[in-house]
Amino acid sequence: MTTATAARPAPAEVNPRVSIGEGIRQTLTLAWRTIVQVRHNPWELGDFSIQPIMFVLLFTYVFGGAIAGSTSEYLTFALPGIIVMNMLFITMYVGTGLNIDLTKGVFDRLRSLPIARWAPMAGRIIADQVKQAWSIFLLLAIGMILGFRIGTDVWSLLAAVGLMLVFALAFSWVSVLVGVVAKDPEKVQLFGFTALFPVTFVSNVFAPTNTMPGWLQPIVEANPVTILSNACRALMVGDDTIGTEWHVASATTPAVQSLIWAAAIAAVFAPLSVWALRRRV
Repeated sequence: MTTATAARPAPAEVNPRVSIGEGIRQTLTLAWRTIVQVRHNPWELGDFSIQPIMFVLLFTYVFGGAIAGSTSEYLTFALPGIIVMNMLFITMYVGTGLNIDLTKGVFDRLRSLPIARWAPMAGRIIADQVKQAWSIFLLLAIGMILGFRIGTDVWSLLAAVGLMLVFALAFSWVSVLVGVVAKDPEKVQLFGFTALFPVTFVSNVFAPTNTMPGWLQPIVEANPVTILSNACRALMVGDDTIGTEWHVASATTPAVQSLIWAAAIAAVFAPLSVWALRRRV
């Protein structure tokens, strides 16, 4: 018995170490899996395609004249902020998809395969970046059809898109944490409505800060959504005045502040997300 026990082979390692190159290839494969799943969930496609278009149309043509006096001037002011707001809501699909994989056991099956441990989560986040880029350029195209014009140059526009994607990448860790700790996907969606709506609406996405009550203005100015919106307006519209009172500040300060916010969010929520995921699985 002793000899037989000693001769018994050790169990194979479930997740053998893989090279960085193999891990990247596996991550891209899982990211593609997440992207093609949109075909089976048309509601998700509507959320990051149709819903933001409705926001642009409704706020421009229903409230634009009352807020700015002109729908064209309001579109120039509001479109960059609406793109920022939509970016934040799309990040919640990272948490929703991750929660579905966890509750249905898909994540455990993926981890049992000889792939990098970080590939499933990284694949989700990369797929989110692709969806973000699609939504950003879709809203820009709709805005240009409605009369929005880039007041700077192509490089400034690409800088604004890159800044939003960096912020989306950082904020995705918030969604990952919610997706891991939530019991079901509905709880993740509930967080999106109860937490993100106040954060995005208590900002200057839809109206300039100087039109708000004095006690509210410092809160709005400190909101990272306001800071990122200011940076994107300056990069897209230019350091100029929209109409008479719609001043757009220089892009340098809000862009740097947005990057600082992104780094702080990632530094806090990325370790928390990884810790929570290890506890759950």
